[in-house]
Amino acid sequence: MEKIKAYIADSYNELMNKVSWPTWNELQSSAIVVLVATLIFGCVIFLIDAIFQGTLNLIYNLFA
Repeated sequence: MEKIKAYIADSYNELMNKVSWPTWNELQSSAIVVLVATLIFGCVIFLIDAIFQGTLNLIYNLFA
């Protein structure tokens, strides 16, 4: 039981005194970067999917 208490105390100490937490502005800018990157990746995947769908429809229509 003492090991568990020591683990919790050490974890708390590390989270409160050793971890550098981002400021609110840093957190907002990081969230904006993630949002923009997600939108870009989503658009790229949509375009690739549309190209593949068009290509496969063309191939299917040739043999139908």
